[in-house]
Amino acid sequence: MGTDLESLWQKALAHAMAYRTGLPGHSALPQLDYHAMRERLAGPLPENGMAPEAMLEELVALSEPGLMPMAGPRFFGWVIGASDPAGVAADWLVSAWGQNAGYHSPTPAVSAMEEVAEGWLLEVLDLPRGSSIGFTTGATVANGVGLAAARTRVLLDAGWDPDADGLFGAPPVAVLVGADAHSSVFSALQLIGFGYARVERIATDDQGRMRAEALAEEIGKHPGPKIVVAQAGQINTGAYDPFSEIIEIARTAGAWVHVDGAFGLWARATDAHKHLTAGIEGADSWVTDGHKWLQVPYDSGFAIVRDREAHQRAMTQWSSYLPAIAQGDRVPSAYVPELSRRARGTPVWAMLKTLGRKGVADLVERHCGLARQFAALLAEEPGIRIMNEVTINQVIASFGGGDAEARKAATEAVIAKVQQDGICFVGGANWHGDWVMRISVSSGATTETDIERSAVAIINAWRAVRQK
Repeated sequence: MGTDLESLWQKALAHAMAYRTGLPGHSALPQLDYHAMRERLAGPLPENGMAPEAMLEELVALSEPGLMPMAGPRFFGWVIGASDPAGVAADWLVSAWGQNAGYHSPTPAVSAMEEVAEGWLLEVLDLPRGSSIGFTTGATVANGVGLAAARTRVLLDAGWDPDADGLFGAPPVAVLVGADAHSSVFSALQLIGFGYARVERIATDDQGRMRAEALAEEIGKHPGPKIVVAQAGQINTGAYDPFSEIIEIARTAGAWVHVDGAFGLWARATDAHKHLTAGIEGADSWVTDGHKWLQVPYDSGFAIVRDREAHQRAMTQWSSYLPAIAQGDRVPSAYVPELSRRARGTPVWAMLKTLGRKGVADLVERHCGLARQFAALLAEEPGIRIMNEVTINQVIASFGGGDAEARKAATEAVIAKVQQDGICFVGGANWHGDWVMRISVSSGATTETDIERSAVAIINAWRAVRQK
């Protein structure tokens, strides 16, 4: 007997609705941890299958105690967005349509949608028109794609074809990276064969911004091919590198400039914060995420490359069984590593259509305002120190006094207490020798009331820790 699609999918919809509508009252932590969930889900591989509806009921019953409320209004652990309902609806259709969006001619609707979304993204981010965009799983892969394009171009200019001949015997490429770059940059460098340790780390200031004078001093020591990796939105402080200075230095030295802007690049969509990215349009490649400020469901990242030819050379694969490509056609898989891929452009198209230019700008500006509100409320409490200039959506705070070890112990205790209380979720990180609480405001569902309630929860946790 065939599956009753309507009944099955209606049940899935009902479960999804119940989960999402219950998020505002959900505890900030899952009820069960990973080890408990592993034991709960473990068991022998079934010899015989079960009815899809029964499977669905079991899936939900087993899984819900281990779900982190990341799409809720008081999740501040990382900059991840909250899967806007419009994007989720479009993403459901992507799964139902089952289109392999690797090539354009077999899947004309979703491929054309991706091409349109490419143009809209360049417009809303105000980056060089005609740049190519690879729709990836996220910023880690997008960094790999952008840096692969950089590798292709700088080595071609040095007389070596890395895509055909690999890196054995290739001229060495100097990679200059800010000392406070995100871990995804180093993962990407490892992925493309450059290695995560074989880089020149450029000194940064107290907010994590690359120091232009330090770059100028170091870049002159490398006469061969060069890649400079800058940052838009340091993951802890939200700080922006001085792009105009960095790019001028890099251009003079003949270097490719790549910008990791996983969330910070979205400042370009706003009038109030675009100045933070002044000069960034002069770079060669940029990275950002759709599942962050655009609120697209996972997985959604963008590798944006000015040099479309280098981008395609670094990514394109071909076989005789694949469809022919007419001049001027855009092939989605020509800009990402995968040939088999879901229609990632569809939820992006849907969210840009839903929000429009103004909606994107309003969302970014609202979150930045909420972050400032959060920092101001915390700073009023004695013993809480805001450690960054709150220029965008990131707040980091330290608790207590004394030496670094004492502050770390106090801060860790506050974070643990906040998580245990379940009002909101925050995380921690090491920042220039201090252990800090990290607060990332990036959920489309977050309101001023959520900020006030969360600030009270953190202050109460600090008071409880201080009294011990």
